[in-house]
Amino acid sequence: MWLINSSIGKKVLMSVSGLFLILFLTFHACMNLVAVFSLDAYDAVCGFLGANWYAVVGTMVLAGGFLIHIFVAFWLTLTNQQARGAEYEIPNHAPGVSLASKNMLPLGIIVLLGIFSHMYMFWSKMMLAELIEADAQALTIAGVAVNASAVEGGKFVLYYFSSPVVVVGYLIWLAALWFHLNHGFWSAFQTVGLNNDVWMKRWKMAATAFSTIVLGIFAFVVVYMFIAVQCQCPNVTEYLAK
Repeated sequence: MWLINSSIGKKVLMSVSGLFLILFLTFHACMNLVAVFSLDAYDAVCGFLGANWYAVVGTMVLAGGFLIHIFVAFWLTLTNQQARGAEYEIPNHAPGVSLASKNMLPLGIIVLLGIFSHMYMFWSKMMLAELIEADAQALTIAGVAVNASAVEGGKFVLYYFSSPVVVVGYLIWLAALWFHLNHGFWSAFQTVGLNNDVWMKRWKMAATAFSTIVLGIFAFVVVYMFIAVQCQCPNVTEYLAK
């Protein structure tokens, strides 16, 4: 089968799975932005998704695509290093992304570690907790003791993003994800053949704009929540008092 027996086939698998995950990041960024305007609305979104069958199926599909992306990335990197004794071949026409091109594997590892941390802090406390019918978790946010159920995502967001260590770690993760996403976005279109001089310039501009907007939303939410907790903003104190 050419998809797994050839280098271009592996790159196609990486591109398709990568583009699929880009759609998830877009949805997740929009969902997170809701928390800035209303923590109650964010809880409503979490409750709507939760452990419903469509959310569980979607999560399984995303997990499958994510595993394919990781496996093929390591496989392709190892194959290329064995064949050429070097890292990914860097296109001569892509000087603006040479740093990301040379470090896609290290960046990918940082992204992977960040995803595992994210799943532990949020997915395991929310969807997984709802699936196994776990009890509400006791949290202390800005000196206020609260119980957070699986569908009260706002409380987990406030709890974790009130920690400077978590905030700094997230921002580092998001920076690595920006480089990885920016390069992966345009290179996916290059892999499927849309790589002439005119369109490559457009894809690179689109990749930079998309990565900056999406990752900027993630970073904004993290910093906003940290400041809101530290300053004990009215929307936070009112939300926790309920």
